[in-house]
Amino acid sequence: MATSKSKAKTTGGSVVSSNSEKAMKITRRYMLWSAGAGLIPFPIIDLATIVGVQMKMVAEISEVYGVNFSEHKAKNTISAALSGVTASTFAQGTIGSSIKALPVIGTLLGTVTMPFFASASAYALSNVFINHFEQGGTFLDLDGEKFKESFKLMFKRGEKAAKDLKVEVENTTTD
Repeated sequence: MATSKSKAKTTGGSVVSSNSEKAMKITRRYMLWSAGAGLIPFPIIDLATIVGVQMKMVAEISEVYGVNFSEHKAKNTISAALSGVTASTFAQGTIGSSIKALPVIGTLLGTVTMPFFASASAYALSNVFINHFEQGGTFLDLDGEKFKESFKLMFKRGEKAAKDLKVEVENTTTD
């Protein structure tokens, strides 16, 4: 059972839990790791690595909220969420991976699209779980349809977060 014993504090008029802050730090770190996994030049291996990275992220977030992590349940949940992603979004990731099989140009194009897709999906996945755990949810009481809908919405937000993170990284490397 989830123990949402997060201490809330007020920042700028809004209430933020310490668990939420910890979870968002984990999210940012795994957005970067997911983007890095997207740079792997081999199709399918990149996707497998991204899923592995994101499984680890979900495990860490569940630990923050005191939710028992089950790899089997998490894989099923993640698979259900990803199956609910719109066709164009899923195609973006699949094509980004598959295009890497084309010599030279494929690797270049895949290297541009996959890190972005991976980072946005990490953001979406983590935020759906954070919201669920904040409400006292566990892996056992996830509503698959609600999860898919939340994932789609969060993926759109994740695209912006991935762009912002890219700019932030570019600015820190040029300073």
